[in-house]
Amino acid sequence: MPPDEQGLSLPSPDRLSNINIYLIDDILSRLSFRDVVRVSTLSKDWQYICWRIPHVKFDQTVWKTPEDLMSPTIGFIPILESFLRFHRGIILKVTLIITSLIVCPDVDRLIFSLDTDHLQHFVLKLSFTYPPYRLPNFFFNCSALRHLYLKECEIQLPCFFKGFKKLIRLILKSVTLSSNTFESLISNCLLLEDLVLKDIDNLYPKSINAPKLGSFVFRGDIQLINLENVLVLSNVLYTPRELVLQDEDDFVNIFSSIPALECISWDFFEVNNGSTEVIPTRLPSALNCLKRLFMSWITLGEFFELSFALCIIRSSPNLEEIEIKVVTNVEHDVDKIFESIPALENLCWNYKYVQISKFRRN
Repeated sequence: MPPDEQGLSLPSPDRLSNINIYLIDDILSRLSFRDVVRVSTLSKDWQYICWRIPHVKFDQTVWKTPEDLMSPTIGFIPILESFLRFHRGIILKVTLIITSLIVCPDVDRLIFSLDTDHLQHFVLKLSFTYPPYRLPNFFFNCSALRHLYLKECEIQLPCFFKGFKKLIRLILKSVTLSSNTFESLISNCLLLEDLVLKDIDNLYPKSINAPKLGSFVFRGDIQLINLENVLVLSNVLYTPRELVLQDEDDFVNIFSSIPALECISWDFFEVNNGSTEVIPTRLPSALNCLKRLFMSWITLGEFFELSFALCIIRSSPNLEEIEIKVVTNVEHDVDKIFESIPALENLCWNYKYVQISKFRRN
């Protein structure tokens, strides 16, 4: 008599073990390292699968104890040693996030374990220290790197560095490096398409030579950045600390080197006109490709801030979308805002999408 007729149930198939290995890798890559370790205890098969995952992430959740009695540095080291001892296979992506430590743990130990021939994605987010953690020279052997994110560290390029030939995305936040180092790093990443620079610890001018760069995000002193060879750059987001205009050319030079610009966002607007008396009505060269313009923190009544915005609008014959956030010290409705800027009211009838919003300054 069959088992089901005897009132016995057949064992259910192990559906998890039959999942496509690529789907398993994708699922495991979305888990914390602690959860991956837990999954590895299910069986020997799962242990093997977990210890060969190509993506690994270390953050505070890995070594944080329930009572928070253990030093994070002490907790990090044995976990790292266990990982290095048991992992098998190629690691394509490594993420290390330590944002609450005064003293960085043994980061070098992890970096020296990297497979420099295969690593494609590396994220390093550290807490502020002085002096900052310096990337070891060994790291610059990573020939397959495509995505790089660095925060709170120092970069000094070794003499053998010839560039990250496959790098397409670079994010640098609160990173310390010289102008020469910066320029050499950027110019030797010939495939770079996406660049994010925020709060770079360098008060000297820096040039960007990136022929394939399509997107650029920058927070800091915009006048320290010189865009030299960015002929296909189309998407720009600026969050300048302050824009100081000593003469008219300072304004014109910001846009003269971005002929392919399609979308620009200018956040936290503050203009110091310095010795400049006039903002040009139009730029010498039209922004023929610009289609979307976003500006915020434009103060009603501030001549230079309004003139800045109007100059860009007038210089963009193919502009389709405008979004402007204005700051006011008093209550205004939208009609009052347009009445205070009649030139803006006349211009805005020509576009597909226009949004003017306001908020009060405290």
